[in-house]
Amino acid sequence: MSAGKRTWAGKFGDSFRGLFRAVVTESSFAAHLPAAAAAVACGWFCRISAGEWCFVALAIGAVLAAETFNSSIEMLAKALDRGPDERIRDALDMASGAVLVTVGTAIVVGLVIFWPRLLALLG
Repeated sequence: MSAGKRTWAGKFGDSFRGLFRAVVTESSFAAHLPAAAAAVACGWFCRISAGEWCFVALAIGAVLAAETFNSSIEMLAKALDRGPDERIRDALDMASGAVLVTVGTAIVVGLVIFWPRLLALLG
């Protein structure tokens, strides 16, 4: 980061660089991105409403954001770690727990929106 005033283009560039780094360096995205793609495909197939698309988009965005925050905390911990530290372990566990809560919530959203439609297709 350079001294002085940062431009909007620079801020957005840093943000996109961070997202790119998270996607290509963190193995958790190998699970989250296909799940997000499956939710979008299911939404398209089931022809969900605009309001339902909003919930699906928010759920996907929340999971990816939580995973990105978790990854950034892990990276900071690795940079600061000088040996076993209970506070760092706790921070990492809390960040991982936040991802778990977000994923659980996204699953509930998906079940509420898609389960009745999928049952109707089977029955």
